[in-house]
Amino acid sequence: MAFVGKRCTQLAARTLRNAARIQRLYSDSAPQRITTHYSVVPREGDERWADVDMERYADEADVVIVGGGPAGLSASIRLMQLAQEQEKEIRVMVVEKAADIGAHTLSGACLEPHALEELIPDYKDRGAPLNTPVKEDKFAFLTEKGRINIPILPGMPMHNHGNYIVRLGHFVRWLGEQAEELGVEIYPGTPASEILYNEDGSVAGVATSDVGIAKDGSPKDSFARGMELRAKCTIFAEGCHGHLAKQLYTKFNLRENCEPQTYGIGLKELWEVKPENHHPGRIEHTVGWPLDKNTYGGSFLYHLDEEQPLVSLGFVIGLDYTNPYLSPFREFQKFKHHPSLEKTLRGGSRISYGARALNEGGLQCIPKLTFPGGCLVGCSPGFMNVPKIKGTHNAMKSAMVAAESIFECLQDEKNAEAISINPESYETNIRNSWVWKELHAVRNVRPSFHTPLGLYGGLLYTGLFYILGRGKEPWTLKHGVLDSERLKPAAESKPIDYPKPDGEISFDLLSSVALTGTNHEHDQPPHLTLKNDDVPVERNYGIYEGPEGRFCPAGVYEYVPVEVGEGVRLQINAQNCIHCKTCDIKCPSQNINWVVPEAGGGPAYDGM
Repeated sequence: MAFVGKRCTQLAARTLRNAARIQRLYSDSAPQRITTHYSVVPREGDERWADVDMERYADEADVVIVGGGPAGLSASIRLMQLAQEQEKEIRVMVVEKAADIGAHTLSGACLEPHALEELIPDYKDRGAPLNTPVKEDKFAFLTEKGRINIPILPGMPMHNHGNYIVRLGHFVRWLGEQAEELGVEIYPGTPASEILYNEDGSVAGVATSDVGIAKDGSPKDSFARGMELRAKCTIFAEGCHGHLAKQLYTKFNLRENCEPQTYGIGLKELWEVKPENHHPGRIEHTVGWPLDKNTYGGSFLYHLDEEQPLVSLGFVIGLDYTNPYLSPFREFQKFKHHPSLEKTLRGGSRISYGARALNEGGLQCIPKLTFPGGCLVGCSPGFMNVPKIKGTHNAMKSAMVAAESIFECLQDEKNAEAISINPESYETNIRNSWVWKELHAVRNVRPSFHTPLGLYGGLLYTGLFYILGRGKEPWTLKHGVLDSERLKPAAESKPIDYPKPDGEISFDLLSSVALTGTNHEHDQPPHLTLKNDDVPVERNYGIYEGPEGRFCPAGVYEYVPVEVGEGVRLQINAQNCIHCKTCDIKCPSQNINWVVPEAGGGPAYDGM
């Protein structure tokens, strides 16, 4: 009894301290906080929330899937196929943060159809939007003014015959239609904001995001609580660097036996070009200029076969770069002025822009995939084949394998009364699949660039690797450290002088962001949350000259003069965010935590 009384006194004192802190944070005389999101500034102790009804309505399914991309939808389709084959009743829900299925999807994209052929063998008869079979492959090393063509042989990663150039967002939308035909319940515009747990610690499902919260963190009259979606198994298919997956890594120690993940940022534009510059079915990749030998990256140029003469143009930079003055966006704009590329774009018009982070770590960086109540699939754990620059086929197959393991668990009588299941056979089955074999064969290609020779060493290794025999070496190279730890201080780095955009081939950042169609309700707490509001100026700006303003491809982070006195402050333009996750990955202080915004927020890509 004495312990309970003491504990109550402690809780009461803490509540009073929280209330006083909240009052200071929001008083007129206090400086405006950058971070007002409830995940950092709790509602407990905030009198503005004292009388707000926080009850959530709940719904249940057999399986809840977080993410309506290629992996999440493939898992849902495979689950329903198995249910129909065995004449079983099963309820599958897919929640997707984009307002429309495919609207947040961005990729090159060249699709290897292996997984699709297994999942939906009659995909052509069903009208899958695979309109552009690859007809021609080109690969080159660029110097500032020149181009050295490199032959592509069958079996090499860049050999794409048999694949399709696609607008991945359109393909994902079609996958969603196939899933709905099978009875999958798909809820776009429904971000999953929180993981729910059972009393035994297993995952119980997810909660969707609240709406109607003002920018200062207070409830609006329109406030509505999110829903609880509970299931025996929850599949996390959030894509690269999912904000819920990050929590699962910690909760279940899923990264204990793998290397730190390493990432890239992919920037993409869609262009309508002059008909004489258009070659439907052609694929071009380059490495080299404008990047130095110690910065991993390269480009792609895919010629689509559409009613308009469209090309998909992109630039990928490894987020393990070291110079804080580097701007991926401006490197991309600079790249487009290379003589071998500018002639394709000249006279054309840019119609879309976007960006997304991608996993580049490969086999060494795949975490444990299962845990009580759920599993990870697709680009969330990271099944991308970096030398191929392809991940969609592996993402789909991983989800299909997971679905088969989950269905087996659900039909096992010993799990009939269980509150959750752990689809442990997924771990074994994925290792016995062609996905694992493919990734094992190329596991050393990406880390081979972490040598004094940089790009040249990586190219040399890759060439010898494919000549002498893929994947036969007994050793596995390591990546080492997090991308966020690789930046050098500004004092040890050389500023980069980027040319001004000409408005015809190269463009400024804000006009580019306008093409993403991104939109967020302005009066909501910024979903780019800071663990400590003081870190940006004291550390990121003080040591690294504010790299957030350069690595963000959407102009979200901006250091501006303080209103009174000298110095700068960080301004977060959260409404610009295109959900690429680069800031969460590359922040040298690991102070930025990306969380989902209100429903419907984010880019509105059309077949990116």
